[in-house]
Amino acid sequence: MRDAAAQRQSMTWAQQVFLPARPDILLGTMTLTTDRLDLLPATLRHADASIEGNAAIAALMQVIVPASWPPELLDPDALKYFRDKLAADESQFAWWFYFVLRRNADESRTLIGSAGFKGPPDADGMVEIGYGMLPEFQLQGYASEASNALVAFAFSDARVERVIAETLPELIGSMGVMRRCGMTQLDETPNEPGGVRFGITRPEYEGIA
Repeated sequence: MRDAAAQRQSMTWAQQVFLPARPDILLGTMTLTTDRLDLLPATLRHADASIEGNAAIAALMQVIVPASWPPELLDPDALKYFRDKLAADESQFAWWFYFVLRRNADESRTLIGSAGFKGPPDADGMVEIGYGMLPEFQLQGYASEASNALVAFAFSDARVERVIAETLPELIGSMGVMRRCGMTQLDETPNEPGGVRFGITRPEYEGIA
C-alpha cells in the first residue's frame, strides 16, 4: 500500500504523459499517444496479420518488427482468443489488444510490446489491463507509460468505475508498473491462483491527480 503523496506523484505523471486518442490515418483506426509511444488497438485485420506472422504485421502496419516478437505471453492461443473476440463484435476493439509502438527519431515506429484490456466494462464498471514488453525494451519505463495511457482511456469512458491489474508477487517490476498507474494492492482474490490484484477507482483517479 502507498501513501497519498506517492499516489499524487504517480497520478500527476500519468495525466502528463497521456494525450487524447487520435486518428491513425495509415491504419484507419484510433491511436492512444503518449510522450514516446503510440498504442494501436487491434482490429480483426491486425489480429489476422498477427496470426500470420511478423512479416504480415510489418507489411500491414509499416512498422519495424523485432525478431524477438511476440512478447512472452502473447502466444498463438492468446492471439486466437483476441481474434475470436474481435470476430464476435469488432465494434469493441478498443477494449481488447493494443500494439505498443515506439516512435523513432527518423519517424519510423518500432513494435516493442503489447498491452490492452481483458474486455469491455462489466456490469460493475470494472475493466482489467495487462501489458508485456519485449525483453530488450524492458526497464525503460515503456510498460508504465503504456499502462497509464490505458488507465486514462478507461476513465474517459463514463461506464468505468474501477481499473484493476493482476500479477505474481515475485514480479516486483510488474507491481511497480501498477503502482506508477496510481493503483494500490487490494485485499481481493485474483483470477489467477497465487497472484495479487491491484486497482484504482474513479474517485481515486479523479481526486488524487
